[in-house]
Amino acid sequence: MEAKKHKNTHKGAALLFLVFSLLFFVLFARFVQLQVTGVADGQVLAAKAEEKYKQKRTIEARRGTIFDRNGEALAEDTPSYTVVAVLDPKMTTDPSHPKHVVDPEMTAKKLAPLLDMDVSEVERVLKKKAKQVEFGTHGRNISYELKKKIEALKLPGIGFIRDTKRFYPNGTFASHIIGYAQKTEKSGNETIGIMGLEKSLNDYLREKDGYVAFRGDSEGFRLPDTKETIVPPDNGDNVYLTIDQKIQTFLEDSMNQVEKQYKPKKIIAIVANPKTGEILAMGTRPSFDPNKRNIENYLNDAISYPYEPGSTMKIFTLAAAINEGVYNGNELYRSGSYKVGPNEIRDHNRVGWGTISFNEGVQRSSNVAFAILVKEKLGEDRFLQYLHRFHFHEKTGIDLPGEAVGNIVYKYPIEKLTTAFGQGTSVTPIQQIQAATAIANGGKMMKPYVIDRIVDPDTKKVVVEHHPEVVGQPITKETAQKVLDILETVVTSENGTGRPYQIEGYQVAGKTGTAQIPSPKGGYLTGYDNYIFSFLGMAPKENPQLLMYVAVQQPKLSYTETGAAPVSMIFNTVMKNSLQYLNIRPSSKSIETKEEKKGISLESYVGVPVEEAVQELKEKGLTPIVIGNGGQIEAQLPSAGEDVIAGERVILKTNGKAVMPDIRGWSLRDIMKVVELLHLQPSMKGYGYAVTQNIRPGTEVKKDDYLIVELAKPEKWKERMKEEKKTNTKKDSGKPVD
Repeated sequence: MEAKKHKNTHKGAALLFLVFSLLFFVLFARFVQLQVTGVADGQVLAAKAEEKYKQKRTIEARRGTIFDRNGEALAEDTPSYTVVAVLDPKMTTDPSHPKHVVDPEMTAKKLAPLLDMDVSEVERVLKKKAKQVEFGTHGRNISYELKKKIEALKLPGIGFIRDTKRFYPNGTFASHIIGYAQKTEKSGNETIGIMGLEKSLNDYLREKDGYVAFRGDSEGFRLPDTKETIVPPDNGDNVYLTIDQKIQTFLEDSMNQVEKQYKPKKIIAIVANPKTGEILAMGTRPSFDPNKRNIENYLNDAISYPYEPGSTMKIFTLAAAINEGVYNGNELYRSGSYKVGPNEIRDHNRVGWGTISFNEGVQRSSNVAFAILVKEKLGEDRFLQYLHRFHFHEKTGIDLPGEAVGNIVYKYPIEKLTTAFGQGTSVTPIQQIQAATAIANGGKMMKPYVIDRIVDPDTKKVVVEHHPEVVGQPITKETAQKVLDILETVVTSENGTGRPYQIEGYQVAGKTGTAQIPSPKGGYLTGYDNYIFSFLGMAPKENPQLLMYVAVQQPKLSYTETGAAPVSMIFNTVMKNSLQYLNIRPSSKSIETKEEKKGISLESYVGVPVEEAVQELKEKGLTPIVIGNGGQIEAQLPSAGEDVIAGERVILKTNGKAVMPDIRGWSLRDIMKVVELLHLQPSMKGYGYAVTQNIRPGTEVKKDDYLIVELAKPEKWKERMKEEKKTNTKKDSGKPVD
């Protein structure tokens, strides 16, 4: 029995040995196979091991910033946060310090007001069957300030995911130029330009994240003695525009005021440097805030809206006639109407002004005068050549997306003449700006542009750079000057339609426009305010530094107002503030009065003792004003050799500390003498004589200090002084002041 049992034991052992031997050889064969091929189940084992132990961290790149000409950011990436709520109870290991939302009702009640959501809506999100939830658009792209407010509530389970968003610090500001960029579902986590320069320059602005890769343990820590791979982020290129933030702000503010007061259907305005073609400001209404994207009109009307310009077109007809030598401003013609075959051209008042000169015709904006110039003086074919010389037949090529082109309607005889005064033919505002640079720039026509340069922020290398470009010379320098001289009379003449566009201290040259609006039913719209009112002007006339076009479509006017009211509100405000901001001095000619014609030649008092200079000036009947506490004169205005009139103020700066005089009651001309001598930054409000000044009299002043002065007409100034005298009397007598 024992022998049999022993025998079975040996058989079992042999069988087990055989099984284990077989398993060993199978495993050994598999091991050899893996060693030789490095592949298991179709996957490369080395790659899987690398994937398991290789750690990768993203290095965020920044989308390029859009700056104005002075380096002020107009569009930039800024930190943003997404609010999240952890609902998984497993995330809490210590009940006394919960890491998930414990009380949805209480959390919803406190969180909802900050996210601008209903309490019930937040509560519904917090009761979802999920480990972690977000709050939709209300919880995304929140600011750092809001994040801090939410954190202060110390709500268990409420956390944040850090991100970046595109931010436009000025809100509604050159919005159709800049456009906007955002992250969409299609773009994943990438910011993509959707409109404007953000879209057209997306390839330059676009960023590419970098990363650092290394071998790490299961906890994510880098293993010792291992190399790391670093791919640096590729930040987007920075874009510098020709837009000036200050001038653009002047424009936006004035358009807001007109929009509020007159409720027009459209406003279009452009400010340019006629010497270079640089666009300093451009705006339209309706506009939008790129942060909110409340867009009504996706087109930039300044470059995309062709329409009949009206009488601003007469500038170029006049230039053509002068350039061809066929314009005689003193020649007389019969205004009122002009027959063209079966048609008749009429002046805007229907009856004209009798027999007048062509110069007066320009001032009064006579359609008949310009029809005669083309038909009888210039010739229709030659006029068409000038329309082409001024490039009204093609796009300007401005570096903005969406530019349209007008249409020269020039088939029938009547169309050839109506084009002379801006009817029938359509052009865009930017085409008019480009053509007008030839008038303001000695005959040379400059291509408009808004992109100054594009710069790589890491290497500082300039990737793209634009320079002023002459695109033609349709007229001579002499012609340009003659056109300016005549256009100045449109603003200054008693008969001029441009009288509302006078700016005290500066000579303005320009032309008004009242354009008819085509009706969908045919013909033109009728009604007191169914027009596009416009003005194309430049200043200072003697050497224009700024060129500006403003158009206001269908404003709600009272019966006592003309279309010039809303247009001049924009033009005058922006032009005057911009000229002062650019330190362009008022012209002595523009503020000269009849009494100033008879003058005294001024001597130099530089180096002369103060008492001696003051005494001598008083003897000559002049009014010396001493600035400073030094003993000798260091500088003076007016300068030696200039003619002055009896009683005129002569500003004397001494070699001591400069102090501010009391300038209340002074004219703008006298104030500007102080500004120039002390190198101040002026800001003038109103017209007439100074009634307030921000720098107290007797206060020490330094170079580039801001001098803010409120001006008023003589009668208002006198009232103000009387009120101030009463106030001072009440103060002195101890009576209460109202």
